[in-house]
Amino acid sequence: MNFKRKVLIGMVHLKPLPGSYLSDGNLDRAIEHAINEAKKIEKAGFDAVMIENFNDVPFSKKVEPITIASMSVIAKTIRQELSLPLGINVLRNDAIAAYSIAYAVKADFIRVNILSGVAYTDQGIIEGIAHELAKLRKLLPSKIKVFADVHVKHAHHFGDFEEALMDTIERGLADAVIISGKRTGSEVDLKKLKKAKELSSVPVLVGSGTTYDNLPKLWKYADGFIVGTWIKKDRKTKNDIDITRAKKLVELANTLRKEKNLKMIRNLPSNPG
Repeated sequence: MNFKRKVLIGMVHLKPLPGSYLSDGNLDRAIEHAINEAKKIEKAGFDAVMIENFNDVPFSKKVEPITIASMSVIAKTIRQELSLPLGINVLRNDAIAAYSIAYAVKADFIRVNILSGVAYTDQGIIEGIAHELAKLRKLLPSKIKVFADVHVKHAHHFGDFEEALMDTIERGLADAVIISGKRTGSEVDLKKLKKAKELSSVPVLVGSGTTYDNLPKLWKYADGFIVGTWIKKDRKTKNDIDITRAKKLVELANTLRKEKNLKMIRNLPSNPG
């Protein structure tokens, strides 16, 4: 994943997969839906796409083999039909499964909710898995990047944010960090985002709550934006992607990129010769 320019990553929230409580058992339908959503993201002009088993509630801290198999098939199909970089997130925090899927289908990055530290969640206490993931990356070397949340959403954190940030980077070996709001679709805490950008030695991504209205405000403090809820129909997370909304956000991002380039040109020193 190239961060030479700020990137937009579009989310594909998969239908309930076989083996999950809400699944109807129809994997073909889930695959078709995922492909259609991913193609909307590509057509809108996003820089990358990421899939996650968002509707497999209630989540388990370690997913079943059928979930890994189903996500692998979906990811492989997307990889074959789209040219965008592909990311994998396996909820809840099964980074070993995510990396394994990514390795098998040649995906580009994974998202890890709790790479370092501990969080209190609706799945119970979740502990960081940096050591286990590092061992797997050593066993199966690849160019897959690890994007790790710091004080992830849908969780309670009692440690200091700055310490968690630095531990995730320096001790967890994250390739990029993600800063989010409290819940899916919730706007990120701007103070935390600014602090992350100030202290981080790796790219900083906004993991929730990016909208058309707040993108200009967030643009300065992040290297990328993972967007799901705002590009959905009626801005509802459970709905399908609205291609018009997705294109609108990309157009705004392109405008912000041009404005930055213009400022750089205008601030170039004059040639004394």
